[in-house]
Amino acid sequence: MAGLEDQLRELERVTLESIRASADPRALDEVRVHVLGKKGELTRLLRGVSELPAEERPAAGRLVNVSKKLLQDAIAKREVEIGEFERTRSLSGRQTDVTLPAFGQPPGRIHPLTRVTAEICDVLGGLGFSVADGPDVEDEYHNFEALNIPADHPARDMQDTFFLEGGHVLRTHTSPVQIRVMQRTQPPLRIIAPGAVYRHDDDVTHSPMFHQVEALMVDRNVTFGHLKYVLGEFLRRMFGASCRLRFRPSFFPFTEPSAEVDIACVICGGTGAAGGSPCRVCKQSGWLEILGSGMVDPAVFQAVGYDPEEWTGFAFGLGVERIAMLKYGVDDIRLFYGGDLRFLSQF
Repeated sequence: MAGLEDQLRELERVTLESIRASADPRALDEVRVHVLGKKGELTRLLRGVSELPAEERPAAGRLVNVSKKLLQDAIAKREVEIGEFERTRSLSGRQTDVTLPAFGQPPGRIHPLTRVTAEICDVLGGLGFSVADGPDVEDEYHNFEALNIPADHPARDMQDTFFLEGGHVLRTHTSPVQIRVMQRTQPPLRIIAPGAVYRHDDDVTHSPMFHQVEALMVDRNVTFGHLKYVLGEFLRRMFGASCRLRFRPSFFPFTEPSAEVDIACVICGGTGAAGGSPCRVCKQSGWLEILGSGMVDPAVFQAVGYDPEEWTGFAFGLGVERIAMLKYGVDDIRLFYGGDLRFLSQF
């Protein structure tokens, strides 16, 4: 134990001298690797702790960790000092003529999500839908209960909700906008609700904040046929006249009947193969899920004071990022939020 402590003190002395002598980031990094790297001197001593008697290991481990923290702090401090020295030297050696004209700035680009949202709104606007808006911070009634999702409903577990104080949530979809519009407006109506939504999810195809556009049409004698027509027109205008789509039975608490809508894979053309190899985008099925839809559940109409015997309607919702990824062949949703000019300048 005493031998370990002596070794640590000597290692600290030598390393601190090397840190002070480091004049640039590269030299400092060499010191770090030599001492703290996987094969570094301190790492070697830490591994040797396991060979000590069991009663001595806790104290030995603490000694090594104290030395590690001391050296890490010294390296971090020296890194800041080197950075400040480099900046000072750079500024003192450069003369700036403030009378010279400024350099030209490259033109900006419309963000792909903004571009796709505008296109979606433009297409649906041409089909008679107007834009509605609502708050990002919602109460649980508008986000869940009014949409036929009571507290004990299993669909709540699927939402991955961000809960706030006072019974509020970050909205998990833009459907609450539809509830608020129906509460203050008598039918007939046709609206779309674009905006940001929030769910506790984060990977290459999901983001904790993303964007949706939800549509609602309420009138007398609205049928599933009207829904199929609107979606067919919308998707063909978004993805081309040759776009094929199909409806699959599904379940959503606020629509009945409900359907998922797929389009023929935009990568392989619906064949299941791209470039002679199995298509990874559609997993060889030839189809891509694009949105959810259905006829408004009578319970939703009752929650807003509409008579379900007099009025019928349909609703559908789609993810803007999903549409943009398919339109532009983007395979990682995080690229939309990374701020990388090399990516954004392509649009």
